[in-house]
Amino acid sequence: MHAMTAIHPSTLAIEGVSHRYGARQALIDVTFSVAPSTFTVLLGLNGAGKSTLFSLTTRLYAIQQGRIRIFGHDVARASSEALRMIGVVFQPRTLDLDLSVTQNLIYHAALHGIGKQQARARADDVLNRVGLSERANDKVRNLSGGQMRQVEIARALLHEPRLLLLDEPTVGLDIKSRAGILGHVRRMVQEGVSVLWATHLIDEVMQEDHVVVLHQGRVLTHGTAAHIIAAADARDIRSAFIRLTQTMEAGHESS
Repeated sequence: MHAMTAIHPSTLAIEGVSHRYGARQALIDVTFSVAPSTFTVLLGLNGAGKSTLFSLTTRLYAIQQGRIRIFGHDVARASSEALRMIGVVFQPRTLDLDLSVTQNLIYHAALHGIGKQQARARADDVLNRVGLSERANDKVRNLSGGQMRQVEIARALLHEPRLLLLDEPTVGLDIKSRAGILGHVRRMVQEGVSVLWATHLIDEVMQEDHVVVLHQGRVLTHGTAAHIIAAADARDIRSAFIRLTQTMEAGHESS
């Protein structure tokens, strides 16, 4: 038992996952893991398969092939136990614009079976964590795009998940808002939350991040950004990403 824990201490384990929409293959034998209390970047262009992978992990889609485990719980067989441990921020905005920030949070907490008094206390706590306490009573429609994203992150933290999944959370935001959101989420990792951050924005990657490069449904490589840069004999993660994806595409054209 202890040996198994040492070998595979993953927060999230994606094992041989493939998925197709009719004739189109969206994911091909995807395998990687997220270690506890780490910031892992799922890096890929639009259409790489990032959102499909999130939909499988959160059970929006049924898993066709392979296995996904969250803290050892198989998503297909023990979905309630697995999903209880994750918080999710999807790419499309899903807040009720006509409710206040706190009302949005309390409504979401009720869906998780959290009582109103406890929900209000947790709402105060998570809003403080993302720096939005002073906007608690404002209608969501009066917030900026960056603040709406912060509310969605706060909402994802209400049930105290140990893994946070964020799908392109900074798309369409200005540089300052992007930096603020990244900073808040990175601080959560220091508090013990594991993060899988899906993005096509290469400048959001830091040298110490674990990076999974997903391209046309395949994992091309994974490891720390520094390791990937060195292995690709590149000067930075952008150059390494370009080199990896071009090599794959050239290989497919010649085969």
